[in-house]
Amino acid sequence: MKKLFLIIGAPGSGKTTDAELIAAKHNNITHYSTGDMFRAEVSSGSQRGEIINTYISAGNIVPIDIAIETILTAIKNAPTDVIIIDGYPRSLEQMTELDKYLANDREVVLVNCIEVVVCEEVARDRVLGRSRGSDDNVEVFNNRMKVYVEPLEQIQEFYTKKDLLKKINGERTIEKIVNEMDEYIQSKI
Repeated sequence: MKKLFLIIGAPGSGKTTDAELIAAKHNNITHYSTGDMFRAEVSSGSQRGEIINTYISAGNIVPIDIAIETILTAIKNAPTDVIIIDGYPRSLEQMTELDKYLANDREVVLVNCIEVVVCEEVARDRVLGRSRGSDDNVEVFNNRMKVYVEPLEQIQEFYTKKDLLKKINGERTIEKIVNEMDEYIQSKI
């Protein structure tokens, strides 16, 4: 049985870095970032990559069918039984579709959704300070933040009702954040 952890957080919350560091500490954890999965597909030059690029270059959400297909393939092919996926879900539709899939699947169980909480000011400073690519500018950041915040309350409510939401303060040192998140994940597996 694959054990799935989702990590959500604003752009610049540090969710990808946190997940990478935790996976690097343990040989039984695989980390996938939806952003990295999508960027890799774009870099491949595939038709799907071109479609994905039209969405992410504008800071918009990748269509549900493409996102679910990419994520589920990654989970099933993961070399470990514990998988951390960051940056998902980003919409109510993504959350609902994943939940529907998992309700009918005996191979994968969602253990928890962890939210890395940062204020918008911290998120903006981090994103605009890192400039990883063309999607790290003020206009795209503002859109990405809006896209993140719009469904957030309902996503939080959904996972809280299922007793699956854990919030972690993302405005501390990376060591403190990663240690708390790692201890929490270890306690659940």
